[in-house]
Amino acid sequence: CSRMPSILCACTGTVWTLNILSLILHEDYRNGTEHTEIMDRIPWVEYNIKKKDFASLPLPRVFATHLPYYLTPRDLRNKKGRVSELISTIYAWFDHISGWYNHANDFNILFLTYEEMKKDLRSAVLKICNFIGKKLSEKEIESVVRQATFENMQKDPRANYENMPEDIAMKGKGRFLRKGTVGDWKNTMTVAQSERFDEVLKEKIQTLPIKFTWDIDSEM
Repeated sequence: CSRMPSILCACTGTVWTLNILSLILHEDYRNGTEHTEIMDRIPWVEYNIKKKDFASLPLPRVFATHLPYYLTPRDLRNKKGRVSELISTIYAWFDHISGWYNHANDFNILFLTYEEMKKDLRSAVLKICNFIGKKLSEKEIESVVRQATFENMQKDPRANYENMPEDIAMKGKGRFLRKGTVGDWKNTMTVAQSERFDEVLKEKIQTLPIKFTWDIDSEM
């Protein structure tokens, strides 16, 4: 169907997924013939900074959000839209992820982990293509994978939010995309903090079907 339902990207490692979606969906973005910022391609539901009329955006419409499930637009429920959930650890992560997992049947959701994407980006790109019903040639897939590596995204101003207004992002205070590594918690958390994290993790999400990868070399 040419009128694909809206795709809502609700994730905590958002920028990577947004860039991949832009590369998949827009040939001019993929081949470098236009320089539209990701924020213009994929506006934020809760931060409509440029006062866009969402209803006037061309199909397929792609949005980004960090909203919990109960604040998402009603049209996305009952599987009218597609939701991509990218998992990483942030403050308030437990309640946010629990909400989406516990109400997964209300939405059409693809769950991907940051670690899964780091370990096999090509497989993740293929999953996203299949999920949104977009068929690309082998050459196009290879182009998406190549441009969507973390190292190449860091060099792309469109993917790195380098041109965001100064009242939103302070200039000269570091890159939006930083290390892009897995397992860096070992360099920042003390043993006591790690043990406490494990306790809270077990308490909060013991009933959820989530498998964690704490190191890139771990089994997926």
